[in-house]
Amino acid sequence: MAVKIRLQRVGATNQPKYRMVVAEDSTKRDGRFVEILGNYDPKNKIEGKQLAVNLERAAYWVGVGAQPSDTARTLINRARREAAKVAAPAKA
Repeated sequence: MAVKIRLQRVGATNQPKYRMVVAEDSTKRDGRFVEILGNYDPKNKIEGKQLAVNLERAAYWVGVGAQPSDTARTLINRARREAAKVAAPAKA
């Protein structure tokens, strides 16, 4: 059973929203999934509201062999950078 981390579209027409899910590679794009890792709303321009990813679970799935899609990999890296910004204290 090969698993992938990929995006699943859930938004209405002209209002795209996506879930980042772990799913078997043989399932349909919007089909069954194993776990939801987060969500992505590309039209939301409010900082901090566009992307939400559970980085601990994403790291676990990558550690056990799940292959992220190109877009999922990019979004996970962006979420890591945002988390590092929040965690780092601001220099005066």
